[in-house]
Amino acid sequence: MLKITEVKAKSILNKSKIFDYCLNPYTGCQINCAYCYARLFMRRYSGHKEPWGEFVDVKINAPELLKKQLERATKGTVWISSVCDPYQPLEVKYKLTRQCLQELLKKQFPVNIQTKSVLALRDLDLFQEFDEIEVGFTITTDDEKTAKLFESRAAPVEERLIALEKIHSKGVKTFAFIGPLLPGNPENLIDRLEGKADKVYIDKMNYLSTISGFYYRQNLKRATTDDFFRNYKERLMKELNKRKMKFEDLF
Repeated sequence: MLKITEVKAKSILNKSKIFDYCLNPYTGCQINCAYCYARLFMRRYSGHKEPWGEFVDVKINAPELLKKQLERATKGTVWISSVCDPYQPLEVKYKLTRQCLQELLKKQFPVNIQTKSVLALRDLDLFQEFDEIEVGFTITTDDEKTAKLFESRAAPVEERLIALEKIHSKGVKTFAFIGPLLPGNPENLIDRLEGKADKVYIDKMNYLSTISGFYYRQNLKRATTDDFFRNYKERLMKELNKRKMKFEDLF
């Protein structure tokens, strides 16, 4: 059973090594992907004893705290979110991501959003008001069965692709994050992304040793090898180049 705790954060706009800032309205994530790197340290960081995916701390003061921090912050890109999905199911009730976006919009801070949830469509009206924003979906494979295995609580791949296309069609800059690389058909995946994503990012499975047992239990040992990642990446890049789509290789 999911343990939900309403808390008051001391800081919500924090420095990031990837972007200027990161913003996490929640500690914990209901989506609970099998490969999530946050599961490696967030329990210790948060003091929770529950398994990753079974607790969420809701930072109920996030919007008002962000408003105060923005008054003295130097303008920079805000990554939403680094250790949780900003559109996990609890966002329907709490609307913290939306309220934080409203505060960022007032100051026109650049924003980067990454999610696996089609709830992001709810905030399309806000996305269109930003001078600088990128909205992306993590899409690790074109294969629904594989996605369900690793990302059991995420939106189906097809729904993510439809949402990505809808956002892109409104003139909002979009991206697809193909990472970690999971078994599937690289050529088909790029075919389905064409015209929906302005840029594609490619990454392998990080912290592979911590999830190798999961792969083995699913008879997917071959998908943990360097040869698999290398071949899969080469096929992706070949297809991307053929279609003249922008991309970045992260490994």
